[in-house]
Amino acid sequence: MLQEVAERKVEDPFADQPVIVDMKSIVKRFGTVEALRGVDFTVRKGEVRALMGDNGAGKSTLIKVLTGVHTPTAGEIVFDGESVQINSPADARALGIETCYQDLALIPLMSIWRNFFLGRELVTNIGPIKWLQRNEMANQCRDSLKDIGIHIRSAEEKVGKMSGGERQSIAIGRAIHFGAKLLILDEPTSALSVKETGKVLSYIMNAKERGLPVIFITHNVNHIYQVSDSYTIIRQGQSVGTYMKGELSQQDIADLITGAREK
Repeated sequence: MLQEVAERKVEDPFADQPVIVDMKSIVKRFGTVEALRGVDFTVRKGEVRALMGDNGAGKSTLIKVLTGVHTPTAGEIVFDGESVQINSPADARALGIETCYQDLALIPLMSIWRNFFLGRELVTNIGPIKWLQRNEMANQCRDSLKDIGIHIRSAEEKVGKMSGGERQSIAIGRAIHFGAKLLILDEPTSALSVKETGKVLSYIMNAKERGLPVIFITHNVNHIYQVSDSYTIIRQGQSVGTYMKGELSQQDIADLITGAREK
């Protein structure tokens, strides 16, 4: 029974780690529709926290509040120990929140290094003219990706020629290189092959080993069991609960997501 499994408590290995993000009683209304109804969500340093829920459950809305796409109707966000107002994605990035969306925000016709430094290009000023430091950016891109276990054929290769898993590696590597304090991955294994999914999950573990907290948004229960330390389940705009890996079976998680069983 679900209740019997839920009572099998697992010690939180991150209990002594500093809290990186603490979302308190988040409410978000769109007119008369209440998409989020007092959701609490916390992530600690080095933790991989899965955020799970069915379509329309509110998980995307919660992340959009955290990344500045939506302003919360009520509630508070504490990031790295300070209460913050995140009014735009630029505000989120300035705080160190990096998000890898399903579409990855990569430009297929540009090279790997151009995508890697997109919006953060290294330039040399010669009078009024700015020259791109092409070789330096290509070298930094290649070395930075190699440092986290990602090997590319050439930094000059067009992103459009890369596989889905390889594109995910560029997005994740870019976030780590630029000193993200929190990495959000939105369905990173969606539509990937088994082999490429394994690579992406290994990149997530690499980020974790560096102490980088990760929010892993996914529908795949098997994947969260491979890399997540804990998981928060959202249904109908409310938090069903947060559990450590091992407290519930995969079937119990699936039942909580769909509402087949109550918490």
